Parts: sequence; C-alpha cells; structure tokens
Amino acid sequence: MTQFRPCIDLHQGRVKQIVGESLKGDGTAPKINFQSDHPAAYYSNLYRKDQLRGGHVIKLGPGNDVAAREALATYPDGLQIGGGIRFDNAVDWLQAGASHVIVTSWLFDTQGRFLERNLEQLVAEIGKDRLVIDLSCRAVADGWVVAMDRWQKKTELTLTPLALTDLGHSCDELLVHAADVEGKCEGIDEALVGFLADFSPVPVTYAGGARSVEDLDKVSQLSRGRVDLTIGSALDIFGGSGARYVDCLVWNSRKYDT
Repeated sequence: MTQFRPCIDLHQGRVKQIVGESLKGDGTAPKINFQSDHPAAYYSNLYRKDQLRGGHVIKLGPGNDVAAREALATYPDGLQIGGGIRFDNAVDWLQAGASHVIVTSWLFDTQGRFLERNLEQLVAEIGKDRLVIDLSCRAVADGWVVAMDRWQKKTELTLTPLALTDLGHSCDELLVHAADVEGKCEGIDEALVGFLADFSPVPVTYAGGARSVEDLDKVSQLSRGRVDLTIGSALDIFGGSGARYVDCLVWNSRKYDT
C-alpha cells in the first residue's frame, strides 16, 4: 500500500531542498529551493512524533555527519541514512540509530562499473535486512541508467527487470530518485513509477518531481499500491506551496484505515 515517506536532505550541514541535476560537485553552487532555519533534528523529531517511519536522511557531500547523527539520535531506528555509505562505516551508522543504510556509489568503481563483491561484503557485514540499495537514475533513450556521485555520473548499470530482481535479493528495500526531475516540482516520472511497480521484488520508494498530495494518489494508482512516494521541495515544511505536510499525514492515515 503506497505511503508518504519523509526525507531530510543535508548539504553543508544544513537542511536544504536542491534541484538534483545542479549538484555538480565541481565548485559550482547548486540551485537551492529551500534552506531551513531548523536543524536536522527538528525534522526527525517531527517525524518521530507523527510516527512516520522509513524516511531517508541523505548527506549530499561532505560536512553533514554531525547533523545526520543528531537526526538519527532523535529518532532511533526510524530513519534510513545515505550518502557516502561504505563497508567500513555502515555498522557505525547503524549503531548511530539508522534503521537501514542506503548505498550507491560504493557499489561502483570510478568508471561506473558495478562491483558485485562490494555488495556481497556489505550484506555479509550487516545483513540484507538493514540495507537499502539506491538506484537513483537518469533517463536515457531506452530507459534509465543508475547515477552515482550525487547523481552526476552515469554508471554502466541500466534499470532492467533482471537488474531489479538480482539486486532485490540482496537488500530490504530500493530507493530511486529520478534525478532529472528531482527538486523541480514539475511532476513525477510516471513511466519510472510504473516500471518499478512491475519489476521490483522488494518495497521501493520513489522520489523526484512530486508537486502535490494528489501525486500520492497518482503513484498509488500507477503502482497498484506497490511504490511509496517522497515529497520534498513541494512540501510546506520545506518552503513549498503544493503539498501540506498535515495532508500527507491524513493521506497515510486514510490508507492505513482502508
């Protein structure tokens, strides 16, 4: 059953909403939709009080560890953590309070080739039930290609039914940002949502382009209730005007009651 899933995006230690494709990593300032006056722990405490589980804290580059740890400590076992997760720090982040670690770039070499051995090592270390694989992607002519390094570099891993099936055997969930529409509030990638619903063998959360609470209905219909949705820049608690946080809570409660 589709749910609204919350998020906390961290950039330079602050809670921000950023247009995904503007995160160049080359010194160019990203396009920022919103920068909060509140610390990350403010939002994790909000999610804790409202019993919203399964949200993700994403560290967009360096300088975010302190804020991330504060958020996790405020809501132990209620949030997932991603951004710079590797074999040698995954356990530490779980001990810091994360329910799951989210991994992307560590599964690839510098050329974007998938490193199956790295995935096997991580699963052996923490177990598949504490792992979320991030398959955030960019659109190409015949589908989508997984992107790494803050969604800037395309890897050699194409989203195919076989890829989803194989990776689903090694994780508890998948997280997929549609990087081309992330932060733009111009609408979700409907084809991607449908594809994930058809072929993901594990729960999957989609993020990117959501602009209103009505997108929860759309994702629910497109995915037959099999894909969850994160709303970021459009949400009023992140300076947006398209979706009210309280309405997302009501939507979740309505779905739970049916």
